[in-house]
Amino acid sequence: MASSPSQRLPGTERSGARYVAAPARELRRERKALLQVREERLRDLGGLTLEMYKRDRFSASLVVERCAELVAIEARIHEIDTLLDGTGRLRREGAATCPCGAPLLLGARFCATCGRPAPPGHEALGAPA
Repeated sequence: MASSPSQRLPGTERSGARYVAAPARELRRERKALLQVREERLRDLGGLTLEMYKRDRFSASLVVERCAELVAIEARIHEIDTLLDGTGRLRREGAATCPCGAPLLLGARFCATCGRPAPPGHEALGAPA
């Protein structure tokens, strides 16, 4: 089932067939917001489960649905952590960056974020030996 643009998570825009990641500051902001939403949903799930138990009207399908939402949030947080770890590692290792601040992938001819041409000599860094 394909998701519509309104159902996609922020930071997962697609340009043609290529994945375009959001800048690190936006990813960190999204991660912080998702952690808050996750905490609220966990609390709500506990309260919902308790109320269903107290009223003797337990609905397993509702609990499964809420748990699936939490798993999806945690998966996105993990994806953001992976993206942030990768960009942090590139910066620590001295990878080239674009004037817009985005790291340039090895062998890239253009910036994946803004589309500017990579600086001269950058292509040689990622060329196979």
